[in-house]
Amino acid sequence: MLFFSKRPIVKSLPSVKSFAVFPLLALSFQAFAKSSEVVEAEAQRWGTNMTQGVTATSHEIYDLHMLIFMICVWIGVVVFGIMFYSMIMHRKSAGAVPSKFHESTIVELAWTIIPAVILVAMAVPATSTLIKIYDTSDADIDIKVVGYQWKWQYEYLGEEVSFFSNMSTPQDEIYGRAPKGEHYLLEVDEPVVIPINKKVRFLITANDVIHAWWVPALAVKRDAIPGYINDVWTIVDEPGIYRGQCAELCGKAHGFMPIVVHAMDEVDYQQWLDAKKVEAEELKLAMSQTLSMDELYARGEKVYQTNCVACHGPVGAGGVGPSLIGSSITTGPMDGHLSLMINGVQGSAMQAFGEQLNNIDMAAVITYKRNAWGNNMGDMLQPVDVLNHKRSL
Repeated sequence: MLFFSKRPIVKSLPSVKSFAVFPLLALSFQAFAKSSEVVEAEAQRWGTNMTQGVTATSHEIYDLHMLIFMICVWIGVVVFGIMFYSMIMHRKSAGAVPSKFHESTIVELAWTIIPAVILVAMAVPATSTLIKIYDTSDADIDIKVVGYQWKWQYEYLGEEVSFFSNMSTPQDEIYGRAPKGEHYLLEVDEPVVIPINKKVRFLITANDVIHAWWVPALAVKRDAIPGYINDVWTIVDEPGIYRGQCAELCGKAHGFMPIVVHAMDEVDYQQWLDAKKVEAEELKLAMSQTLSMDELYARGEKVYQTNCVACHGPVGAGGVGPSLIGSSITTGPMDGHLSLMINGVQGSAMQAFGEQLNNIDMAAVITYKRNAWGNNMGDMLQPVDVLNHKRSL
């Protein structure tokens, strides 16, 4: 409750010395003197403000964020302004004598009605934006997103296009043996590609543990939960590359699950989609071919660096996972090695790669591991062998 004094105004004027007690107040007034453009520029430079984004929805969210933020700021300015004014102008040392009253109906109505009006003023635009965010109907393109430890799978529904997206940041950068690049830990071998000015719906789930698919520039963030599908949509207005990452702690390599969305005009998108379809057909034809040891080894090394290095290390010496050098798996029976790769080990970090790797990549990586790092088993696996093994399960 505020108390108002009965005293001459002249006596209540504070001296210059009294203001020295409140240096923070003076600094606050200086900060507010800056233009909003300068404050916003500084916030963006230091990364302390919300990303403005490149979609209409992201702009609405940003504007709503700034509106509510400024309302809160000015409420703070008014409340603390009255508080400091009362402390300075009505202090006992200046001869202030508090008024004696027990209630004020007007004051109580004011501090009830004004906050209610403020809350309604914030709730109306917030509710309108929230309804738009959850309206995933009438999508032009549907993309299924599946989170794995620690990669993303994208499937373009109705187009027979599916691929995995893995982090492509070199291991030398991660372990400090090389300077870090511009997009350190935010670069992938296969970005998800979408056309601009089209409503794209993402159907998001997970294969193993809970992940979260988050791209700040698109104002998109949804949990990826095993056995459950969350959906979210976006319409990108500007061509460009937009980066994000997994936003749910999901294990050792959680920080190595980047997301890259490449938005392009419709003509370029259609050309990319056609090329991916041709690539899928070529892969089907390659499944029946017999590959040489050199071909399997070279391809297997790439597959290993993408999928296995996080646990088994760059030279197979182990880390989170066991060493593969001279192990009973890499030097044991081929069928056992293949079964382990397909089915994984339940309750351990060893994933089931049967659905993650196609038959060619499966044959290649097993051949590589059995002949790298001095294992020198001399045997190799063909894609048709992987196919026949899967059929026998």
